[in-house]
Amino acid sequence: MLLNRLSCFTVLLILLAGCSEPDPIQRISGPAQGSTFMVSYWSDKQADNTVLEQQLKQELDRIDLLMSNYRKDSVIEAFNTQQSTATKEVGPELVQLVQIAREVSAQSQGCYDLTIKPLFELWGFRGDKLTIPTAEQIRATKALVGLDKVQTVNTHQLAKLQPELRIDLSSIAQGYTVAQLAKLLEQAGVENYLVEVGGELISRGHKPGQKPWRIAIEKPLPDSQSLQKIIEVKQAEPLAIMTSGTYRHFYDDAGVRYSHVLDGRSGAPVTHHTVSTTILIPDASWADAWSTAFLCLGSEQGLPLANKLKLPVLFIDQQGNDFVEKPSRALTEALASKKTFSFVE
Repeated sequence: MLLNRLSCFTVLLILLAGCSEPDPIQRISGPAQGSTFMVSYWSDKQADNTVLEQQLKQELDRIDLLMSNYRKDSVIEAFNTQQSTATKEVGPELVQLVQIAREVSAQSQGCYDLTIKPLFELWGFRGDKLTIPTAEQIRATKALVGLDKVQTVNTHQLAKLQPELRIDLSSIAQGYTVAQLAKLLEQAGVENYLVEVGGELISRGHKPGQKPWRIAIEKPLPDSQSLQKIIEVKQAEPLAIMTSGTYRHFYDDAGVRYSHVLDGRSGAPVTHHTVSTTILIPDASWADAWSTAFLCLGSEQGLPLANKLKLPVLFIDQQGNDFVEKPSRALTEALASKKTFSFVE
């Protein structure tokens, strides 16, 4: 599983076609969470773009102070650096995300795990050189990880059962962030928007003239930025579209490719041929966690689980120079209905 978005990076390109008339779509963008964000929206109501931009950036700053693993003063890092099993006040948002992650981890049989960072570091993925650990080193490090070692004390407090345990939220925080930004837009009376943070995305409504929002899934090639699929969003209600991929960050060593995506069960990089997973569901936090979990599982294990849970997921496997798309049953049914979204070749 990938906890750092640098190792699970997938770009979702937002396709906003231009026209000769003045563009009624307002855009707000800037740096966010080690990446960038873009908010595109339009409204029949008179929304103050300057005020809205300030609110959105304030919310980004607030979430960063709460969830960033790269700030020593963040709430999550205060929890991580506390080397004890004492109860820690972290607030309801962090508790909620840990609970979502706990459920996704259980469904994926531990493949997805927010506490896997020590294994990530053991393999040298925080630096620029691969370090292949011994089986004993992996076993010893695995003793320090596991969501079963995180206790939910109540709705706003967590505690460690293993003092050295650390939580990394980067596989779920950006999904939560896009949902929070969308909530601010709705509070301002905006019902038609597309919000993207670091490639994670949520849409609602449509573009002017009843035109659908169009989003592209990148072809999973390491040295290219071409399109695999274009998604037309047809439903008016919010839809989160999250993609995770293995193809941007990896090491080649002695003819063997090591993915940055680690399986929490083995403590080692995944060895399957799935290079990209995309999920399309209303809740952005769940979508963010699930896209990473399905990437960790791969299509062989992930597709039966997606079918069991009735989740619309697209797996893309690499077979030589070819890419093979493997949709879940729920995705196939959604595409056949043509009510929620469609794919454009």
